[in-house]
Amino acid sequence: MERLADLLPRIAREHGLEEQLDQARAAVAWDRIVADRVPAAVGACRLIDLRQDVATIEIDMPIVAQEIRLRTPELLAALRATVRTPIRQLRLTTRHV
Repeated sequence: MERLADLLPRIAREHGLEEQLDQARAAVAWDRIVADRVPAAVGACRLIDLRQDVATIEIDMPIVAQEIRLRTPELLAALRATVRTPIRQLRLTTRHV
């Protein structure tokens, strides 16, 4: 019997889904980092894309965008330390509702 957490990386690699799995892991890591370091932004920003070493963060409100922008070096360092995918930049985008 094998644990699902042990099977998932191998199955994702076999089916060409490794990139999507890495993105899902990064999104979960981002949510945890925000909850820990910028609790007021929880639910108002999310990692929506990860490609070419750039993590795109979608933000709902300008005030949250400003806080994330101010704390980008800290948040980027925490994200880099958490995920295996190399990330060199956070790109912030504001959601238009």
